[in-house]
Amino acid sequence: QVQLVESGGGSVQAGGSLRLSCVASGYIDRTYYMAWFRQAPGKEREGVAGINSRVGSTYYGDAVKGRFSISRDNAKNTLYLQMNNLKPEDTTMYYCGIAYWLYDGVWSNWSNYRYWGQGTQVTVSS
Repeated sequence: QVQLVESGGGSVQAGGSLRLSCVASGYIDRTYYMAWFRQAPGKEREGVAGINSRVGSTYYGDAVKGRFSISRDNAKNTLYLQMNNLKPEDTTMYYCGIAYWLYDGVWSNWSNYRYWGQGTQVTVSS
């Protein structure tokens, strides 16, 4: 069994930065895909950034390219999301997820992810 715990959310003004962390416990295989998603009330979960743990390649949603950066510390079983130049439209809950495989090859498809954390709230004021 795998458990994920996010932290690092909070309230910042537009243009500010936050770094989210996601600590994984249990058995973690370094070949897993890991990703950050966000979900506003009434909307579908949106892929923010993903990382292929096997080769280290990273992926980003169009809305955050150039502002957010995903990374992973394998020794600490921790996934990070550095968020810079935050905008009010970035306000929502953020979740980390683990996928054993991308069944349709799409990292941003939330249904590929088997384990999820409880989420951390990010609020950006204008």
